[in-house]
Amino acid sequence: MGPAAELTSPRSPRAVAARRLVRRGFRGKERRFLAEGPQAVREAVAHRADGLATLVELFATPEAAERHEEVVGAAHAAGARVHLAGPELLAGLSQTVTPQGLVGVCRFLDRPLDEILAARPRLVAVLAHVRDPGNAGTVLRCADAAGADAVVLTDASVDLYNPKAVRASAGSLFHLPVAVGVPVERAVRGLADAGVRVLAADGGGDRDLDAELDADRMGGPTAWIFGNEAWGLPETTRALADAVVRVPLHGRAESLNLATAAAVCLYASARAQRAPGGCRAAR
Repeated sequence: MGPAAELTSPRSPRAVAARRLVRRGFRGKERRFLAEGPQAVREAVAHRADGLATLVELFATPEAAERHEEVVGAAHAAGARVHLAGPELLAGLSQTVTPQGLVGVCRFLDRPLDEILAARPRLVAVLAHVRDPGNAGTVLRCADAAGADAVVLTDASVDLYNPKAVRASAGSLFHLPVAVGVPVERAVRGLADAGVRVLAADGGGDRDLDAELDADRMGGPTAWIFGNEAWGLPETTRALADAVVRVPLHGRAESLNLATAAAVCLYASARAQRAPGGCRAAR
C-alpha cells in the first residue's frame, strides 16, 4: 500500500475540507471534486492535465485499502496523500447508500472550448439545458464508448462535478476532454467554424436519423446537441443547428429517454464515420 498512513478523524482539517466538496459552491471555490469507488479512483490516478496529477488525496477504509491494494499503491506512487478513514468519515463523503470505501479528491479537469476546437474534433456531444446529473454522466459515458472526441456542457446545464454525474460517468469523465459553462450559441458557432456539422436531436425533428444515414450524410465531423430531459430543445437552440434530427420510433413507445437517444445518435455517427468514405474510414 505504500508508506503507513494513520487513521484520520472525521473532524480532522483534511476530512472537513474534503466533506465540503459535496457542495457545489465549495467545489467551484477549491476547483476540487470527489470521485468515489475503485474504478473512478483508478481512472483518476492514471489521469494528468497540464503536467499535474489529477488525484490529490485518497480516503480509504482499512478494509478497502487492503481489498484494493493496487489502487492505493498507485495513488501513493502518483504523489497523492492517502488517509485511512473509518466508515463514519467515508459516509460523510459518499453519496451512495453503500459506500465502497474509497473516495478521491481530484483537481478539476475541464478544458477550454478553444482547446477542444483546435484539436479538430470529429464527434462531439453538446449537452444543452441538461439538468439531471445522472443523465449528464450517462451521456458522457455513451460519448466515450462511441469514440467521441469531446463533450461540451452549456452554461444552462448541470454541474459536471456533481457526485451523481461523476458516478454515472463510470470513469469516462477521465477519458475525454470536457468543456463546461459554454453558451450554446458560442459552442455551435465554434464547432461550425471548425468544420463540424451540428445536429440537434429532437423527437419533433423534420429529418429522420435512418434517412440521414441512408443518404450518406452522417460520415463527416458531427456534433450532436441534446436537450433538457422534460422539454427538449427550445426553438432558439434548434434554429442554430444545421438540421434537427429525430430518432425513428418503430414501435409503440412515445419517446426515448435522453441517455438512450444520445447513445443511438452517437453510435449512428460513429458507424457512419468509420464506413467507406467516412472521416474515420481506414486509409
